[in-house]
Amino acid sequence: MSLTSFLQRNDVRDKFKQEFPKPKLVPSQEILAPLVSKNPRLIGTAFDYLMRFHAKYVNPQAIEQEWIAEKSLRLLRHPRFKHLYEQGYLIITQAKENYLEFLKTGQATEALIQSVIGLAKLDLMYRIKKIDENLDQIESRDVEDLKKLIALIEPEKLKSSGVVVLNPTFGFASKLVGAADGDLIVDDLLIEIKTFSKFEWSRDDFNQLIGYYTLARIGSIDGAPPQHEIKRLGIYFARHAYLHVISLFLGGDF
Repeated sequence: MSLTSFLQRNDVRDKFKQEFPKPKLVPSQEILAPLVSKNPRLIGTAFDYLMRFHAKYVNPQAIEQEWIAEKSLRLLRHPRFKHLYEQGYLIITQAKENYLEFLKTGQATEALIQSVIGLAKLDLMYRIKKIDENLDQIESRDVEDLKKLIALIEPEKLKSSGVVVLNPTFGFASKLVGAADGDLIVDDLLIEIKTFSKFEWSRDDFNQLIGYYTLARIGSIDGAPPQHEIKRLGIYFARHAYLHVISLFLGGDF
């Protein structure tokens, strides 16, 4: 079980709907980067990596953990998957080299974009426990889509002198639901990154953010100071270059 599957339970959905009214979005935002790829889920995961890379670039103090993509190699240790293990190992090795170069220059090169597509394939394979035989295949539309999304990122808006956590997990509380990892924490703001074409915030999306917040309260934020609190929730609409933020304590939109 994962947080996502836990939140799909009818009793949990009903309780969340009762306890946590979903705030409304501001008036619709114009889409600036229409979907080009035929693999929207893959693009969403690849862009998560890119956003976190940008957050690290402007926040050298950002707390990092092992990439989910790295964990996928454990699924490939069986002799029958030797060729995929070698491909996966190469993807991760090259991705780390390209990532370190990005942290020096801030330039998202073609090589980096191809690397995050590979990381996304490994990441998704780990999450859904399904072997992908096409790890080393890169589609031009995927690269094009990511380039358009990257062009909309404003890294300075992620800058902080305080706590920044990439791909946060929540101590023992994450294990209570099997697994749970968020996208990004900047100071007291927990951000979920979405590459939706439509400018909409579903009940499931809101529940996901409330779920992460609840786990952080039950457990902790791995790597962050023990008393660090999340006070705001945000959803970044990548194709609209818009960050929607709500306060957990004031009950209104910022």
